[in-house]
Amino acid sequence: MSLRSKWLTWQDRRRLAALNRALSSAAPAPQGPPVVFFNASARLWGLSQNAAFQWLTAWSLRLRGVPVIQLVCAAGLPRCVLAAAQDQGRHAPPCAMCQAQSARLYAGWPTVPLTPREDDALARAWANAPLDALLTWEHDGLPLGNLITPALRWALRRHNLPDDAATRRLARAFLQGAWATAQTFRHVLATQRPRAVVVFNGQFYPEATVAYLARAAGIPTVTHEVGLRPLTAFFTHGEATAYPIRIPSDFRLSPAQQARLDAYLSRRFQGDFSMAGVRFWPHMRPLDAAFWERARRFDAIVPVFTNVVFDTSQKHAHVLFPHMFAWLDGLAQVMRAHPEVLFVLRAHPDEHRPGKAAAESVRDWVRQRGVAQWPNVLFVDSDQYLSSYELITHSKLVLIYNSTIGLEAVLLGKPVLAAAAARFTAYPIVMLPPTAEAYWQHLERFLRATEVPLPAEYRENARRFLYYQLYKVSLPFERWLMPHPLARGYVRLRAFAPADLLPDASRTMAVVHRGVLEGGEFVLDEE
Repeated sequence: MSLRSKWLTWQDRRRLAALNRALSSAAPAPQGPPVVFFNASARLWGLSQNAAFQWLTAWSLRLRGVPVIQLVCAAGLPRCVLAAAQDQGRHAPPCAMCQAQSARLYAGWPTVPLTPREDDALARAWANAPLDALLTWEHDGLPLGNLITPALRWALRRHNLPDDAATRRLARAFLQGAWATAQTFRHVLATQRPRAVVVFNGQFYPEATVAYLARAAGIPTVTHEVGLRPLTAFFTHGEATAYPIRIPSDFRLSPAQQARLDAYLSRRFQGDFSMAGVRFWPHMRPLDAAFWERARRFDAIVPVFTNVVFDTSQKHAHVLFPHMFAWLDGLAQVMRAHPEVLFVLRAHPDEHRPGKAAAESVRDWVRQRGVAQWPNVLFVDSDQYLSSYELITHSKLVLIYNSTIGLEAVLLGKPVLAAAAARFTAYPIVMLPPTAEAYWQHLERFLRATEVPLPAEYRENARRFLYYQLYKVSLPFERWLMPHPLARGYVRLRAFAPADLLPDASRTMAVVHRGVLEGGEFVLDEE
């Protein structure tokens, strides 16, 4: 650890302790049924954005006299998701470090420890089961296998899971952890009868287990993730990783809102944006002379934008194809059949991020299929910062799986054909056919057409949707947080008074209180 890192850590721990003391002194006696919080998969050591969102939300509720219970992992998971992602679950997680941070965060809080629990009969049943059986395992009313699958894919950085000893071993550990979480939370349900439950993400298996049990018991359940702008959170009564957004039919952008959105888009189209503390584009390279020399040999340019296949949002995406690579396999045949079209296949910029590199990638798919050798296919890897936006402006049609760039392409005036559900496909913005067969029929018709029209309302709907996502449902927390200068995605607490967390003093907390306690929508009112 560097000298600066040690200094920042010392400062952060002092501030955290001081804030806990000040907030404890200001909090009234709690009354009524509690709200349960849980985020075992949000961090291992410091303060991640999602851990901070929960910490601040819980304190805001406590300052109004609402009882809060924090479910805290106390070495209760044989393998946790974050640690398993670092070494594919080969080693035990760093429980001592994680528990020390929990002790600092929740000093003096009402907590329920998640401790190790084992079931010998289940362990014996899992011991020799093939992977397919483990991933479909159900026990005592719990779809355990389904609950662990998104986390297993995320930890192993792939969609298609190999049935090998290492994968089965990690799957059994996740099953055991989910079972332990269920036993602890069932006791909380029986003894505390919470009025609401708030969990991070909702797809990693510890939080997914809690959310499943809470919903089965009829308890209002909130999930949250990072919002689209820096230091913002997205809360929902649905699945946070699906980003369900309900836009009123009469919502229209005012001139001021139009100007605000245009200013944002001007920066974004230059690559000036980040999400969850990660900036994907250090710079953007314009299309060069070599590109245009190649492109002028074709009748049209069609960009193809892919996704990171293990991301937890992908669970909600596969409505036409079983997974993204199945779509790419079909698309390869289309590329072969249309030598007159230059297909620019773009890997997601996050696919080979250090520390989160995909084990199953578009790069590997391209090498295995040999498509980069085809005259009409240009592969742009994740570490090549070619300007996707310039590419879009010269395209005839844009193909996406469910990438957000599809929304941006429509904003740039280009028609988009999607192959999977995205947060914006519930609205008339891009074309998402009802079946895989219909998808291929649409694509063939569009490729043969001289021009593919973009309905006028699609562009207007895209602007409405993006504005709503940026400024209505992305709740700002920068009043209490600042980015950590040395750790991407982590934050530091600002100094603030307890009163700053009250809903009367904060539009964000007013929205969160209304959503958690009254079932309201997590939408900001206009300033």
